[in-house]
Amino acid sequence: MIEVTALIKQGEGISVEFKKCRNNLNRDIYETVCEFLNRHGGTLLLGVSDAGEVTGVDPDCTEQLKKNFVTAINNPQKLYPPAYLSIDEIDKEGKTILRIYVPESSQVHRCNGRILDRNEDGDFDITDHTTQVANLYLRKQTTYSENKVYPHVGLSDLRSDLIARCRKLAGVWTAGHPWSQMDDQELIQSAQLYQIDTETRKDGITLAGILLLGTDQLILSTVPHHRTDLILRKVNLDRYDDRDLVRTNLVESYDRIIAFVQKHLPDPFFLEGMDRISIRDAIFREVASNILIHREYTNAFPAKLIIEFGQVCTENSNKPHGFGTLDPTTFTPFPKNPVIGAFFREIHRADELGSGMRKMMRYGNAYGGADPELIEGDVFQVVVKVPEFGAIAPQRPSLKPESEAQSGAQSGAQSGAQSDDIIHALSERALSANELIEMLGLSSKTGAFKRNIKELMDRRFIEYTLPEKPGSRLQKYQLTEAGNRFLKSSQD
Repeated sequence: MIEVTALIKQGEGISVEFKKCRNNLNRDIYETVCEFLNRHGGTLLLGVSDAGEVTGVDPDCTEQLKKNFVTAINNPQKLYPPAYLSIDEIDKEGKTILRIYVPESSQVHRCNGRILDRNEDGDFDITDHTTQVANLYLRKQTTYSENKVYPHVGLSDLRSDLIARCRKLAGVWTAGHPWSQMDDQELIQSAQLYQIDTETRKDGITLAGILLLGTDQLILSTVPHHRTDLILRKVNLDRYDDRDLVRTNLVESYDRIIAFVQKHLPDPFFLEGMDRISIRDAIFREVASNILIHREYTNAFPAKLIIEFGQVCTENSNKPHGFGTLDPTTFTPFPKNPVIGAFFREIHRADELGSGMRKMMRYGNAYGGADPELIEGDVFQVVVKVPEFGAIAPQRPSLKPESEAQSGAQSGAQSGAQSDDIIHALSERALSANELIEMLGLSSKTGAFKRNIKELMDRRFIEYTLPEKPGSRLQKYQLTEAGNRFLKSSQD
Protein backbone atom coordinates (compact mmCIF):
# COMPACT_ATOMS: atom_id res chain seq x y z
CA MET A 1 0.00 0.00 0.00
CA ILE A 2 2.81 2.40 0.90
CA GLU A 3 4.56 1.60 -2.38
CA VAL A 4 1.42 2.29 -4.46
CA THR A 5 0.78 5.56 -2.64
CA ALA A 6 4.35 6.67 -3.31
CA LEU A 7 4.07 5.74 -7.00
CA ILE A 8 0.86 7.73 -7.43
CA LYS A 9 2.40 10.71 -5.67
CA GLN A 10 5.50 10.41 -7.88
CA GLY A 11 3.40 10.55 -11.04
CA GLU A 12 3.97 9.02 -14.45
CA GLY A 13 7.49 8.66 -15.76
CA ILE A 14 9.85 6.28 -17.50
CA SER A 15 8.98 3.45 -15.08
CA VAL A 16 5.42 4.33 -13.98
CA GLU A 17 2.22 4.48 -16.05
CA PHE A 18 -1.43 5.05 -15.05
CA LYS A 19 -4.53 3.77 -16.91
CA LYS A 20 -8.19 4.33 -15.98
CA CYS A 21 -9.58 0.99 -17.23
CA ARG A 22 -12.93 1.09 -15.48
CA ASN A 23 -14.67 -1.78 -17.31
CA ASN A 24 -12.20 -2.84 -20.00
CA LEU A 25 -8.53 -2.74 -20.87
CA ASN A 26 -7.14 0.16 -22.91
CA ARG A 27 -5.52 -0.98 -26.15
CA ASP A 28 -2.31 0.89 -25.36
CA ILE A 29 -1.77 -1.14 -22.16
CA TYR A 30 0.08 -3.79 -24.16
CA GLU A 31 2.21 -1.15 -25.85
CA THR A 32 3.24 0.12 -22.41
CA VAL A 33 4.08 -3.43 -21.28
CA CYS A 34 6.23 -3.87 -24.40
CA GLU A 35 8.05 -0.58 -23.70
CA PHE A 36 8.74 -1.54 -20.07
CA LEU A 37 10.06 -4.94 -21.16
CA ASN A 38 12.37 -3.35 -23.71
CA ARG A 39 13.62 -0.56 -21.45
CA HIS A 40 14.24 -0.90 -17.68
CA GLY A 41 10.93 -2.34 -16.47
CA GLY A 42 8.22 -0.48 -14.61
CA THR A 43 4.87 -0.54 -12.82
CA LEU A 44 1.48 -0.19 -14.49
CA LEU A 45 -1.45 0.91 -12.28
CA LEU A 46 -4.94 0.24 -13.63
CA GLY A 47 -7.68 2.30 -12.02
CA VAL A 48 -5.69 5.53 -11.78
CA SER A 49 -6.17 8.52 -14.10
CA ASP A 50 -3.31 10.34 -15.86
CA ALA A 51 -3.60 13.06 -13.22
CA GLY A 52 -3.05 10.56 -10.39
CA GLU A 53 -6.69 10.36 -9.26
CA VAL A 54 -7.75 6.95 -7.95
CA THR A 55 -10.82 6.05 -10.03
CA GLY A 56 -10.70 2.29 -9.42
CA VAL A 57 -11.72 -0.58 -11.68
CA ASP A 58 -15.22 -2.04 -11.58
CA PRO A 59 -15.13 -4.79 -8.90
CA ASP A 60 -17.52 -6.89 -10.97
CA CYS A 61 -15.09 -6.81 -13.90
CA THR A 62 -11.85 -7.38 -11.98
CA GLU A 63 -11.49 -11.11 -12.60
CA GLN A 64 -12.36 -10.78 -16.28
CA LEU A 65 -9.87 -7.91 -16.72
CA LYS A 66 -7.12 -10.01 -15.15
CA LYS A 67 -8.00 -12.99 -17.33
CA ASN A 68 -8.05 -10.88 -20.50
CA PHE A 69 -4.68 -9.33 -19.68
CA VAL A 70 -2.93 -12.65 -19.00
CA THR A 71 -4.44 -14.18 -22.16
CA ALA A 72 -3.28 -11.26 -24.32
CA ILE A 73 0.32 -11.08 -23.09
CA ASN A 74 0.68 -14.81 -23.69
CA ASN A 75 -0.59 -14.43 -27.26
CA PRO A 76 2.44 -14.20 -29.61
CA GLN A 77 0.32 -12.29 -32.15
CA LYS A 78 -0.18 -9.52 -29.57
CA LEU A 79 3.17 -9.62 -27.75
CA TYR A 80 6.22 -11.49 -28.99
CA PRO A 81 8.01 -13.12 -27.29
CA PRO A 82 5.15 -13.64 -24.80
CA ALA A 83 5.69 -12.42 -21.23
CA TYR A 84 4.82 -14.02 -17.89
CA LEU A 85 3.37 -11.34 -15.61
CA SER A 86 1.04 -11.36 -12.62
CA ILE A 87 -1.54 -8.84 -11.40
CA ASP A 88 -2.00 -7.76 -7.77
CA GLU A 89 -5.26 -6.30 -6.43
CA ILE A 90 -4.76 -3.27 -4.17
CA ASP A 91 -7.53 -1.64 -2.13
CA LYS A 92 -7.08 2.12 -1.85
CA GLU A 93 -9.63 4.63 -0.67
CA GLY A 94 -12.26 1.92 -0.92
CA LYS A 95 -11.51 1.37 -4.61
CA THR A 96 -9.70 -1.45 -6.40
CA ILE A 97 -6.43 -0.81 -8.23
CA LEU A 98 -4.74 -3.47 -10.33
CA ARG A 99 -0.94 -3.33 -10.11
CA ILE A 100 1.19 -4.96 -12.79
CA TYR A 101 4.94 -5.12 -12.22
CA VAL A 102 6.82 -5.51 -15.51
CA PRO A 103 10.50 -6.50 -15.12
CA GLU A 104 13.11 -5.62 -17.69
CA SER A 105 13.38 -8.46 -20.19
CA SER A 106 16.51 -9.97 -21.67
CA GLN A 107 14.68 -10.17 -25.01
CA VAL A 108 13.57 -7.54 -27.53
CA HIS A 109 9.75 -7.60 -27.60
CA ARG A 110 7.26 -6.56 -30.28
CA CYS A 111 3.67 -5.45 -29.76
CA ASN A 112 1.44 -6.06 -32.78
CA GLY A 113 4.62 -6.60 -34.81
CA ARG A 114 6.21 -3.27 -33.81
CA ILE A 115 9.29 -2.69 -31.60
CA LEU A 116 8.51 -0.06 -28.96
CA ASP A 117 10.89 1.76 -26.61
CA ARG A 118 10.45 4.34 -23.86
CA ASN A 119 12.26 7.28 -22.30
CA GLU A 120 11.42 10.23 -20.05
CA ASP A 121 9.92 12.21 -22.92
CA GLY A 122 7.52 9.62 -24.26
CA ASP A 123 7.04 6.38 -26.17
CA PHE A 124 8.69 5.54 -29.47
CA ASP A 125 8.08 3.10 -32.31
CA ILE A 126 11.64 2.30 -33.39
CA THR A 127 10.84 -0.60 -35.73
CA ASP A 128 12.09 1.21 -38.84
CA HIS A 129 15.06 2.89 -37.15
CA THR A 130 17.84 0.41 -37.81
CA THR A 131 20.44 1.99 -35.52
CA GLN A 132 18.10 2.21 -32.52
CA VAL A 133 16.94 -1.38 -32.99
CA ALA A 134 20.56 -2.59 -33.25
CA ASN A 135 21.48 -0.67 -30.08
CA LEU A 136 18.53 -2.21 -28.24
CA TYR A 137 19.58 -5.74 -29.21
CA LEU A 138 23.19 -4.99 -28.27
CA ARG A 139 22.17 -3.63 -24.84
CA LYS A 140 20.12 -6.75 -24.12
CA GLN A 141 22.94 -9.10 -25.11
CA THR A 142 25.59 -7.30 -23.06
CA THR A 143 23.30 -6.96 -20.01
CA TYR A 144 22.18 -10.59 -19.92
CA SER A 145 24.95 -13.10 -20.43
CA GLU A 146 22.38 -15.91 -20.78
CA ASN A 147 21.70 -14.59 -24.32
CA LYS A 148 25.24 -15.15 -25.61
CA VAL A 149 24.98 -17.09 -28.86
CA TYR A 150 27.24 -20.09 -29.61
CA PRO A 151 27.09 -20.55 -33.42
CA HIS A 152 28.90 -23.90 -33.28
CA VAL A 153 26.22 -25.39 -31.00
CA GLY A 154 23.04 -26.75 -32.56
CA LEU A 155 20.07 -28.91 -31.67
CA SER A 156 22.10 -32.12 -32.05
CA ASP A 157 24.36 -30.99 -29.19
CA LEU A 158 21.46 -30.88 -26.72
CA ARG A 159 19.98 -33.84 -24.85
CA SER A 160 16.88 -34.98 -26.73
CA ASP A 161 15.77 -37.08 -23.73
CA LEU A 162 15.88 -34.00 -21.49
CA ILE A 163 13.90 -31.94 -24.00
CA ALA A 164 11.30 -34.74 -24.10
CA ARG A 165 11.16 -34.81 -20.30
CA CYS A 166 10.65 -31.04 -20.08
CA ARG A 167 7.94 -31.18 -22.75
CA LYS A 168 6.09 -33.81 -20.73
CA LEU A 169 6.54 -31.93 -17.46
CA ALA A 170 5.07 -28.79 -19.01
CA GLY A 171 2.12 -30.87 -20.25
CA VAL A 172 1.64 -32.49 -16.84
CA TRP A 173 1.23 -29.10 -15.16
CA THR A 174 -0.63 -27.28 -17.96
CA ALA A 175 -3.16 -29.21 -20.03
CA GLY A 176 -2.71 -28.55 -23.73
CA HIS A 177 0.63 -26.80 -23.24
CA PRO A 178 1.94 -25.45 -26.60
CA TRP A 179 5.21 -27.39 -26.23
CA SER A 180 3.30 -30.67 -26.57
CA GLN A 181 2.59 -29.81 -30.23
CA MET A 182 6.15 -28.67 -31.06
CA ASP A 183 9.15 -30.58 -32.28
CA ASP A 184 12.50 -30.09 -30.52
CA GLN A 185 13.66 -27.22 -32.75
CA GLU A 186 10.36 -25.35 -32.38
CA LEU A 187 10.45 -25.84 -28.59
CA ILE A 188 13.91 -24.36 -28.09
CA GLN A 189 13.06 -21.46 -30.39
CA SER A 190 9.80 -20.83 -28.50
CA ALA A 191 11.74 -20.86 -25.22
CA GLN A 192 14.22 -18.29 -26.67
CA LEU A 193 17.10 -20.76 -26.37
CA TYR A 194 18.01 -20.39 -30.05
CA GLN A 195 18.80 -16.87 -31.24
CA ILE A 196 20.68 -14.79 -33.82
CA ASP A 197 23.72 -12.76 -32.80
CA THR A 198 22.92 -9.25 -34.06
CA GLU A 199 26.60 -8.38 -34.50
CA THR A 200 27.80 -11.43 -36.44
CA ARG A 201 24.35 -12.44 -37.83
CA LYS A 202 25.19 -16.03 -36.92
CA ASP A 203 22.58 -18.16 -35.17
CA GLY A 204 22.96 -20.86 -32.56
CA ILE A 205 22.06 -22.13 -29.11
CA THR A 206 22.42 -19.56 -26.32
CA LEU A 207 24.22 -19.97 -23.03
CA ALA A 208 20.80 -20.44 -21.39
CA GLY A 209 20.03 -23.32 -23.76
CA ILE A 210 23.37 -24.99 -23.09
CA LEU A 211 22.93 -24.71 -19.31
CA LEU A 212 19.34 -25.98 -19.37
CA LEU A 213 19.52 -28.79 -21.93
CA GLY A 214 23.16 -29.42 -22.86
CA THR A 215 25.16 -32.55 -22.23
CA ASP A 216 27.53 -32.45 -19.28
CA GLN A 217 30.51 -32.38 -21.63
CA LEU A 218 29.10 -29.43 -23.59
CA ILE A 219 28.29 -27.50 -20.41
CA LEU A 220 31.74 -27.98 -18.90
CA SER A 221 33.52 -27.09 -22.15
CA THR A 222 31.45 -23.89 -22.43
CA VAL A 223 31.32 -22.92 -18.74
CA PRO A 224 34.15 -24.94 -17.13
CA HIS A 225 33.66 -23.33 -13.72
CA HIS A 226 29.97 -24.29 -13.52
CA ARG A 227 29.15 -26.18 -10.34
CA THR A 228 26.84 -26.19 -7.32
CA ASP A 229 28.47 -27.49 -4.14
CA LEU A 230 26.03 -29.12 -1.68
CA ILE A 231 27.57 -29.62 1.77
CA LEU A 232 26.38 -31.05 5.09
CA ARG A 233 28.58 -29.74 7.87
CA LYS A 234 27.30 -30.44 11.39
CA VAL A 235 29.76 -32.85 13.03
CA ASN A 236 32.94 -32.55 11.02
CA LEU A 237 33.19 -28.76 10.93
CA ASP A 238 36.66 -28.80 9.38
CA ARG A 239 35.51 -30.67 6.29
CA TYR A 240 32.02 -32.09 5.77
CA ASP A 241 29.72 -34.94 6.77
CA ASP A 242 28.21 -35.38 3.30
CA ARG A 243 28.70 -33.68 -0.04
CA ASP A 244 27.31 -33.64 -3.57
CA LEU A 245 29.27 -31.71 -6.21
CA VAL A 246 26.72 -30.97 -8.95
CA ARG A 247 28.12 -30.19 -12.40
CA THR A 248 25.23 -31.00 -14.72
CA ASN A 249 22.35 -29.24 -16.49
CA LEU A 250 20.10 -26.92 -14.48
CA VAL A 251 17.01 -29.15 -14.66
CA GLU A 252 18.76 -32.11 -13.06
CA SER A 253 20.76 -29.78 -10.78
CA TYR A 254 17.44 -28.68 -9.29
CA ASP A 255 16.51 -32.31 -8.61
CA ARG A 256 19.86 -32.95 -6.92
CA ILE A 257 19.52 -29.88 -4.67
CA ILE A 258 16.02 -30.89 -3.58
CA ALA A 259 17.17 -34.48 -2.96
CA PHE A 260 20.07 -33.31 -0.78
CA VAL A 261 17.76 -31.09 1.28
CA GLN A 262 15.19 -33.86 1.72
CA LYS A 263 17.92 -36.28 2.76
CA HIS A 264 19.31 -34.07 5.53
CA LEU A 265 16.56 -31.71 6.76
CA PRO A 266 13.48 -32.57 8.84
CA ASP A 267 9.96 -32.02 7.53
CA PRO A 268 7.83 -31.18 10.60
CA PHE A 269 4.07 -31.65 10.63
CA PHE A 270 2.33 -28.48 9.45
CA LEU A 271 -1.34 -27.83 8.73
CA GLU A 272 -2.58 -25.05 6.48
CA GLY A 273 -6.30 -24.99 7.04
CA MET A 274 -7.30 -28.65 6.94
CA ASP A 275 -4.44 -29.76 4.72
CA ARG A 276 -0.96 -30.90 5.64
CA ILE A 277 1.74 -29.32 3.51
CA SER A 278 5.51 -29.65 3.44
CA ILE A 279 6.82 -26.24 4.44
CA ARG A 280 10.37 -27.59 4.06
CA ASP A 281 9.76 -28.33 0.37
CA ALA A 282 7.89 -25.04 -0.15
CA ILE A 283 10.85 -23.06 1.24
CA PHE A 284 13.66 -24.96 -0.44
CA ARG A 285 11.90 -25.15 -3.79
CA GLU A 286 12.40 -21.38 -3.88
CA VAL A 287 15.94 -21.62 -2.50
CA ALA A 288 16.94 -24.18 -5.15
CA SER A 289 15.45 -22.22 -8.04
CA ASN A 290 17.04 -19.00 -6.75
CA ILE A 291 20.54 -20.57 -6.76
CA LEU A 292 20.10 -21.69 -10.37
CA ILE A 293 17.98 -18.96 -11.97
CA HIS A 294 19.56 -15.82 -10.53
CA ARG A 295 23.23 -16.81 -10.83
CA GLU A 296 25.70 -14.88 -12.99
CA TYR A 297 27.20 -17.73 -14.99
CA THR A 298 30.12 -15.76 -16.45
CA ASN A 299 31.52 -15.44 -12.90
CA ALA A 300 33.69 -18.35 -11.72
CA PHE A 301 32.50 -18.07 -8.09
CA PRO A 302 31.07 -21.52 -7.22
CA ALA A 303 27.52 -21.68 -5.91
CA LYS A 304 27.09 -23.35 -2.53
CA LEU A 305 24.34 -24.70 -0.30
CA ILE A 306 25.65 -25.51 3.17
CA ILE A 307 23.52 -27.26 5.79
CA GLU A 308 24.80 -26.36 9.26
CA PHE A 309 23.41 -26.84 12.75
CA GLY A 310 20.23 -24.75 12.92
CA GLN A 311 20.51 -23.09 9.50
CA VAL A 312 21.11 -23.41 5.78
CA CYS A 313 23.27 -20.86 3.95
CA THR A 314 23.54 -20.41 0.20
CA GLU A 315 25.85 -18.29 -1.94
CA ASN A 316 25.92 -17.60 -5.66
CA SER A 317 27.56 -15.02 -7.93
CA ASN A 318 25.32 -12.09 -8.72
CA LYS A 319 24.91 -8.89 -10.72
CA PRO A 320 23.60 -6.73 -7.86
CA HIS A 321 20.86 -4.13 -8.21
CA GLY A 322 21.47 -2.89 -4.68
CA PHE A 323 23.40 -3.94 -1.60
CA GLY A 324 22.39 -5.19 1.83
CA THR A 325 19.55 -7.21 3.35
CA LEU A 326 16.36 -7.18 1.30
CA ASP A 327 13.15 -5.99 2.94
CA PRO A 328 10.23 -8.16 1.74
CA THR A 329 7.77 -5.27 2.22
CA THR A 330 9.62 -2.97 -0.18
CA PHE A 331 11.53 -5.46 -2.32
CA THR A 332 11.13 -5.11 -6.10
CA PRO A 333 12.04 -8.32 -7.92
CA PHE A 334 14.58 -8.02 -10.72
CA PRO A 335 15.14 -10.92 -13.14
CA LYS A 336 18.80 -11.89 -13.45
CA ASN A 337 18.26 -14.59 -16.13
CA PRO A 338 14.71 -14.10 -17.48
CA VAL A 339 14.93 -16.82 -20.13
CA ILE A 340 16.12 -19.46 -17.64
CA GLY A 341 13.50 -18.27 -15.15
CA ALA A 342 10.69 -18.51 -17.72
CA PHE A 343 11.78 -22.05 -18.67
CA PHE A 344 11.75 -23.12 -15.01
CA ARG A 345 8.24 -21.72 -14.57
CA GLU A 346 7.00 -23.67 -17.60
CA ILE A 347 8.13 -26.98 -16.04
CA HIS A 348 6.86 -25.92 -12.59
CA ARG A 349 10.25 -25.68 -10.97
CA ALA A 350 9.77 -22.00 -10.00
CA ASP A 351 7.00 -19.55 -9.20
CA GLU A 352 6.25 -16.21 -10.84
CA LEU A 353 8.84 -13.52 -10.20
CA GLY A 354 8.55 -12.34 -6.58
CA SER A 355 5.85 -14.81 -5.47
CA GLY A 356 8.39 -17.50 -4.56
CA MET A 357 10.18 -15.13 -2.20
CA ARG A 358 6.88 -14.22 -0.54
CA LYS A 359 6.13 -17.93 -0.04
CA MET A 360 9.59 -18.50 1.48
CA MET A 361 9.08 -15.62 3.93
CA ARG A 362 5.57 -16.84 4.69
CA TYR A 363 6.73 -20.28 5.85
CA GLY A 364 10.26 -19.50 7.06
CA ASN A 365 9.33 -18.45 10.59
CA ALA A 366 7.04 -21.44 11.08
CA TYR A 367 9.82 -23.78 9.94
CA GLY A 368 12.90 -22.50 11.74
CA GLY A 369 11.61 -19.87 14.17
CA ALA A 370 12.99 -16.86 12.26
CA ASP A 371 12.45 -15.09 8.95
CA PRO A 372 14.87 -16.05 6.16
CA GLU A 373 17.49 -13.45 5.28
CA LEU A 374 18.29 -12.46 1.70
CA ILE A 375 21.44 -10.38 1.29
CA GLU A 376 22.22 -8.80 -2.08
CA GLY A 377 25.72 -8.02 -3.22
CA ASP A 378 28.31 -9.32 -5.67
CA VAL A 379 27.58 -12.61 -3.93
CA PHE A 380 23.88 -13.21 -3.23
CA GLN A 381 23.28 -14.95 0.10
CA VAL A 382 20.25 -16.67 1.61
CA VAL A 383 20.11 -17.78 5.25
CA VAL A 384 17.21 -20.01 6.33
CA LYS A 385 16.83 -21.15 9.94
CA VAL A 386 15.93 -24.83 10.27
CA PRO A 387 14.64 -26.93 13.21
CA GLU A 388 16.91 -29.28 15.13
CA PHE A 389 15.07 -31.94 17.11
CA GLY A 390 17.38 -32.59 20.04
CA ALA A 391 21.15 -32.19 20.31
CA ILE A 392 23.33 -34.01 17.84
CA ALA A 393 25.83 -36.31 19.51
CA PRO A 394 29.44 -36.02 18.29
CA GLN A 395 30.33 -38.69 15.77
CA ARG A 396 33.39 -39.73 13.89
CA PRO A 397 33.59 -38.17 10.42
CA SER A 398 32.05 -40.38 7.76
CA LEU A 399 34.59 -42.50 5.90
CA LYS A 400 32.16 -43.01 3.01
CA PRO A 401 33.82 -42.06 -0.30
CA GLU A 402 32.65 -38.82 -1.83
CA SER A 403 31.44 -40.66 -4.95
CA GLU A 404 29.20 -42.82 -2.76
CA ALA A 405 27.86 -39.76 -0.96
CA GLN A 406 27.03 -38.17 -4.30
CA SER A 407 25.33 -41.36 -5.45
CA GLY A 408 23.13 -41.33 -2.34
CA ALA A 409 21.95 -37.82 -3.07
CA GLN A 410 21.33 -38.59 -6.72
CA SER A 411 19.29 -41.73 -5.93
CA GLY A 412 16.59 -39.57 -4.35
CA ALA A 413 16.80 -36.75 -6.83
CA GLN A 414 13.31 -37.26 -8.19
CA SER A 415 11.50 -37.81 -4.87
CA GLY A 416 9.86 -34.48 -4.07
CA ALA A 417 9.51 -33.10 -7.60
CA GLN A 418 8.40 -36.45 -9.05
CA SER A 419 5.68 -36.94 -6.40
CA ASP A 420 4.22 -33.54 -7.34
CA ASP A 421 4.34 -34.49 -11.02
CA ILE A 422 2.53 -37.80 -10.36
CA ILE A 423 -0.26 -36.03 -8.47
CA HIS A 424 -0.67 -33.42 -11.18
CA ALA A 425 -0.64 -36.06 -13.95
CA LEU A 426 -3.56 -37.81 -12.23
CA SER A 427 -5.58 -34.59 -11.95
CA GLU A 428 -7.25 -35.15 -15.34
CA ARG A 429 -7.90 -38.90 -15.29
CA ALA A 430 -6.82 -42.23 -13.87
CA LEU A 431 -3.57 -43.58 -15.34
CA SER A 432 -1.76 -46.90 -15.37
CA ALA A 433 1.83 -47.19 -14.17
CA ASN A 434 3.08 -47.35 -17.77
CA GLU A 435 1.07 -44.25 -18.72
CA LEU A 436 2.53 -42.38 -15.75
CA ILE A 437 6.06 -43.44 -16.69
CA GLU A 438 5.53 -42.14 -20.24
CA MET A 439 4.08 -38.80 -19.06
CA LEU A 440 6.99 -38.26 -16.67
CA GLY A 441 9.55 -38.95 -19.38
CA LEU A 442 11.00 -42.03 -17.66
CA SER A 443 12.32 -45.08 -19.48
CA SER A 444 11.19 -47.65 -16.89
CA LYS A 445 9.85 -48.14 -13.36
CA THR A 446 12.79 -46.68 -11.49
CA GLY A 447 13.34 -47.25 -7.78
CA ALA A 448 12.45 -43.61 -7.09
CA PHE A 449 9.18 -44.01 -9.04
CA LYS A 450 8.18 -47.11 -7.05
CA ARG A 451 9.04 -45.42 -3.74
CA ASN A 452 7.01 -42.34 -4.65
CA ILE A 453 3.99 -44.41 -5.66
CA LYS A 454 4.16 -46.32 -2.37
CA GLU A 455 4.51 -43.13 -0.33
CA LEU A 456 1.55 -41.50 -2.10
CA MET A 457 -0.52 -44.65 -1.51
CA ASP A 458 0.50 -44.74 2.17
CA ARG A 459 -0.46 -41.07 2.57
CA ARG A 460 -3.84 -41.82 0.91
CA PHE A 461 -3.17 -39.26 -1.84
CA ILE A 462 -3.69 -41.85 -4.58
CA GLU A 463 -5.51 -45.17 -4.74
CA TYR A 464 -6.15 -48.12 -7.04
CA THR A 465 -9.12 -47.99 -9.39
CA LEU A 466 -9.46 -51.75 -8.79
CA PRO A 467 -8.53 -52.11 -5.09
CA GLU A 468 -9.82 -55.68 -4.93
CA LYS A 469 -7.47 -56.71 -7.78
CA PRO A 470 -4.08 -55.04 -7.07
CA GLY A 471 -2.27 -57.18 -9.66
CA SER A 472 -4.76 -56.70 -12.49
CA ARG A 473 -3.39 -55.72 -15.90
CA LEU A 474 -6.23 -53.14 -16.04
CA GLN A 475 -5.11 -51.55 -12.77
CA LYS A 476 -4.75 -47.78 -12.69
CA TYR A 477 -4.09 -45.06 -10.12
CA GLN A 478 -6.42 -42.18 -9.30
CA LEU A 479 -6.42 -39.23 -6.91
CA THR A 480 -8.24 -39.51 -3.62
CA GLU A 481 -10.13 -36.64 -2.00
CA ALA A 482 -7.00 -35.91 0.08
CA GLY A 483 -4.92 -35.92 -3.10
CA ASN A 484 -7.24 -33.41 -4.74
CA ARG A 485 -7.00 -31.14 -1.67
CA PHE A 486 -3.21 -31.36 -1.77
CA LEU A 487 -3.21 -30.53 -5.49
CA LYS A 488 -5.41 -27.49 -4.91
CA SER A 489 -3.21 -26.22 -2.04
CA SER A 490 -0.04 -26.60 -4.15
CA GLN A 491 -1.57 -24.43 -6.88
CA ASP A 492 -2.66 -21.60 -4.54
